[in-house]
Amino acid sequence: MVSHSKHIKPSRALSGVRYEIRGQLARRALELERQGYEILSLNIGNPGLFGFRTPETMRLAMIENLHSSEAYCNQKGIFPAREAVVMQQQDRGVMDTTAEEVFIGNGVSELIDLTLRALLNPGDEVLIPSPDYPLWTASTVLNGGKAVYYPCAESQGFMPEPDVVKALITSKTRAIVIINPNNPTGAVYSRKCLERLAQIAEEKDLVILSDEIYDQMVYEDAEFIPMATLCSNALCATFSGLSKVYRACGYRVGWVAFSGALDRSEELINAMDLLAALRLCSNVPGQWAVQTALGGYQSVRKLCSEGGRLHSSRKAVINAVKGSEYLTLVKPKGSMYAFIGAQAQHLPGFDDELFAMELLEEKHVLVAPGSSFNTDDRHHFRITILPDEEILTEVFVRIDEVLKHMASRPPKLETA
Repeated sequence: MVSHSKHIKPSRALSGVRYEIRGQLARRALELERQGYEILSLNIGNPGLFGFRTPETMRLAMIENLHSSEAYCNQKGIFPAREAVVMQQQDRGVMDTTAEEVFIGNGVSELIDLTLRALLNPGDEVLIPSPDYPLWTASTVLNGGKAVYYPCAESQGFMPEPDVVKALITSKTRAIVIINPNNPTGAVYSRKCLERLAQIAEEKDLVILSDEIYDQMVYEDAEFIPMATLCSNALCATFSGLSKVYRACGYRVGWVAFSGALDRSEELINAMDLLAALRLCSNVPGQWAVQTALGGYQSVRKLCSEGGRLHSSRKAVINAVKGSEYLTLVKPKGSMYAFIGAQAQHLPGFDDELFAMELLEEKHVLVAPGSSFNTDDRHHFRITILPDEEILTEVFVRIDEVLKHMASRPPKLETA
């Protein structure tokens, strides 16, 4: 028998890839569950785990079309699903998109990867918000690009400053990523901010990659502005899907719709078509739910309005943070998350990863450290607001107990 001592190494391209939302902490949570502990997993926005159901009409649409789902479909997706996306765009005032500019994928995640693969050459730069949703950074790096972060400061309500974004543009910049409503912060960008970002993209001939998976998930007086409605001379790729607004994560159905500078984008769209063909097609049964989802009753609006479950859970988080001497919060205006800060004056030396691990080990609550979202700041953590009020109230009791214990410890002495 031949003995081999050399370890089999993964690709060096993975050295710049992080996804701590399902990383070390999540693995430790699984170990604790196997030991018999009940873990409150607030690290991922997964509606089905918290009792939210996909609308019945969507389930029926999928069931009734199973007989038409056994063969591969067109690489771009079935026509009724793509046409439903076109109709939604037209309802929003985006009139130049046709079914030929819409691609259906296995969730938005796959389409982010395909789009960046079609767009980037080695060394090309992509402007990405910090904090970001880490898939954007990972997909940029894995496709040979460089992630350049524009800050979305807490002092600015986690909204970007367009002039700061503009100053980061170089001759290698190809695209600007916009996540609105934002994950992880819950910010909803103003019309003025988005108009200026669109103007910058047009001036610098950049592609806008607009992640709008939480498009209808807004609270109180927040207004969601579709980025495509502001772009005429820049190419805009709008990403959305069934996972969040329609509570159908497991269906794995997302889409990207191209609009704006289509007259200059034929080669890019053809490249997308080639990449889509190489993976044959996306999940067919789930695609049959798209037309019913987009054309039917939008139940998410009730969930996000006064008295709705998401509205009430958000309120419970806001009240719990207000009642804590250790925590701060910029109220989330959209999405299903809260990006919570630790008050430095009460918690000197706070480290988000150490806190998250201690909270998991001692109180069996799993959260995502803020630094997981490609930011240097280590004073935040993200939770999903999907649990009901009672669970969230209990979560913050446990969080405060851990923070109180941390605050009571003597500060560590620095060594020379």
